[in-house]
Order: sequence, then structure tokens, then C-alpha cells
Amino acid sequence: MTENAWPALVADIGGTNARFALVAGPGAEPSAIHSLPAADHPNLPDAIVAYLERTGARPRSACIAVAGPTVGDRILLSNRSWDFSVRAVAERFGLSPLLLINDCEALALSLPRLRPDQRLRLGAGDAMGEPGRPLALIAAGTGIGMSGVLPAGGGWVALSTEGGHADLAPVDDLEIELLRRVRAERGRVSVESLLCGSGLERLHRAVVGLFGDGDAPLPAAEITRRAVRAGHDGSGSDDPLDRLCARSLTVYCGLLGGAAGNLALTLGACGGVFVGGGIPPRFAEFLAASPFRARFEAKGRMTSYLQPVPTWLILAGNPALSGAAAHLESRLSA
Repeated sequence: MTENAWPALVADIGGTNARFALVAGPGAEPSAIHSLPAADHPNLPDAIVAYLERTGARPRSACIAVAGPTVGDRILLSNRSWDFSVRAVAERFGLSPLLLINDCEALALSLPRLRPDQRLRLGAGDAMGEPGRPLALIAAGTGIGMSGVLPAGGGWVALSTEGGHADLAPVDDLEIELLRRVRAERGRVSVESLLCGSGLERLHRAVVGLFGDGDAPLPAAEITRRAVRAGHDGSGSDDPLDRLCARSLTVYCGLLGGAAGNLALTLGACGGVFVGGGIPPRFAEFLAASPFRARFEAKGRMTSYLQPVPTWLILAGNPALSGAAAHLESRLSA
């Protein structure tokens, strides 16, 4: 372990928020956590300056998780117009090393560290999962990401993927019709097209077009608020718009479960599948009561393969910061 690498800066940079923290040393929990609106800062160095000025910290190394590919020196975020050089940022702030990691990869590295009170069970499956098998992650926020961790020696290796850009797979007549309407609006429909924040808004417009009477578009937060009020079966409200929102969110949860099941099959994630990101925790009880788990398991001949696999909703605050710290520790000790 490199002694002069501490304290370290860890960050989770998404399309909406830039979260920063300090790690005092190996095994320490992230502290001095601050979340800065990404839109308030022109680029990553500006956000780092704002954080360092706020905390007075002088980190010696860093691991930064970003929403996008982390190949090469030039980094371009997927859902935020930040474009920066890793080498230039490291030199400006005196960070050695400065590691870049995909945000879902960092979140995946946090999965083995989650305490029981930091996750909510979604449906059936073996409570602990199959020991020594991969864990999978699907995370919905400004965009949607997929990752997983594989056991390797005494630790874990994370997968950096762009699975959110895979094609969406509808399975029933309603989903096919909604997909047809979205496809007419935007062409190809990926998983992210419907399962991120703007995707929920897009899905709701399609539901309103099919069942409603042309109500004005709603932001994702309002859709989820109204849906939660109505309940997954719509019985909690007499407001027609609340019921439409509940129908939209129910379809959303089913599609999310289907995508999670596909990921579990692809990675062989018999250790468990975790749902993360900023969106699903807003309607945790709705998600638990929704078709999510049924759709997760509904894979024909592979249903029996998925039935024992547990599914969890991540409730921990800022888990990607913990994952970034784990990645830095692993690299420094290699």
C-alpha cells in the first residue's frame, strides 16, 4: 500500500449531481460528503475546485467514477457535456494516482460491502444468494447502467459495461404497443430509452396516448409521486391522472424486472441482482409490490434458474463513493 496516497478524493459524477468525499486511509469510510449540482459547473476541474474550497482538503490521490466510458485520456460524460483530460486533472491537483472508473462499475464494487439495513428484498429467492457467484447491478437515474462483480481471489473484479444501450425487450401486447409508439417518436428503443428518468416520462406519454385524453406531459418525479399515491393497482386514488401514472410506473417496473432478469442470465449472477440509482428508491414499496419480481423470473425454460436468485433494492446513500474507494485501495495494494 502506498502510504503517501492518503487522504484520497473519491467522486461519483452523474448527469445531474457530482458527489465528492474524502477517504482517510485503507478501509476508512468516505467522509466530508458533498453533492454539487453538475449544471452549476462547466467541467470536472471546476467542480473539484468548489469541493476543495468547501472542505479545505488536500487529497494526494483520487478515484473518480463517471457516467460514461473510461477508455483513454480524454473522458466525455454520457449525460453531461463535461470533456476533460485525466492527465491534465491529475497534474493540476497533484493527484497520484488519479483513477477513472465507470460509475456503475464503482457502484457494483460497493455491493459486497452493503449491510443488511442498506438493501431491501424484492420478492423471493434465496436470502443470501449462491456463495462465490457473480453479483449483478442495474441502476436507473439520469441514464441507466449495468454492471456486475465477479469473485477473484480474496476480492472482487467489476465489469465495465454499456448494457443500458442494449435493445429493450417487450414481452406482452401492452408493452409491444407502447414500444411501437415510442419507436415512432425516436426510432431505436434501448433499455435506457424507457428506464431512465426521461425514459419514464417518455413511457408515460405513450401510456397517456393509449389510455388517456391528452394530459400535459409530467416530469418523472411527479409521475412517481402520483403513482405512489394511487398504489400499484390504482386503488389508492380516484384521480384519473394518478391512475394513469400508476399504470405507467407499473409497466416501468415490469420492464425493469425483465431487464434485470436478462442481466442475471447474461452474467450468471446467482449471487444476487441489485437495483440501484437515484430513481427506484423513490418508490421502494411500489416496486416491491409491482410485477418486477414476476418479470424477473419469467424466462421460459430458465425460470427455474432464476427463482433462487435474490433481488435487492439498494437503499444506501452514496454507495458508489464506497465502491470508488474500494477500487483505489485495490489498485494501490496490487
